[in-house]
Amino acid sequence: MRKRVLFLCTGNSARSVLAEATLRAWAGQRFEVFSAGSQPTGTINPYALEQLAAENIATASLHSKSWNEFAADGTTPMDLVVTVCDSAAAEACPVVFGDFVRTHWGLPDPAAVDGSDEDKREAFRQAHRTIKARLWALLALPAEMWDDRAALKQALDRIGHMQAEDEVTSHG
Repeated sequence: MRKRVLFLCTGNSARSVLAEATLRAWAGQRFEVFSAGSQPTGTINPYALEQLAAENIATASLHSKSWNEFAADGTTPMDLVVTVCDSAAAEACPVVFGDFVRTHWGLPDPAAVDGSDEDKREAFRQAHRTIKARLWALLALPAEMWDDRAALKQALDRIGHMQAEDEVTSHG
């Protein structure tokens, strides 16, 4: 049975979208993947789309949406909710309730970077490298770990501390 994963941030225009599209591209039939924001911007950041396109990751189905879509009565519950907002920068992370495993994979917002277009592209490349390192670690978790919520939570929390330099080089 496919596990349902929701990546949450504030605007649902950059980090959560990078994570959604990348895991969807890599996960095959293992995961059903979504992203949302507590205050969605309504558009996907063009640098996020550019970064995904540069890695041949599909972007056609991506759109900025509210996490309320996934919290409404009658919606299929999530198995895992990952917040990717940057609490270290005093960014408010969405608070969600439900019977799922939740973990925090904080990441500075590349959309908040000032500077040249190249500075912004570099911020998105760096954010995506960190996200990819974390997603490879998620995919490497043994399937039976999903049956032990405490062990899964502990492993997911460790993954949330990984940085781009921890990226598994054999996977890009």
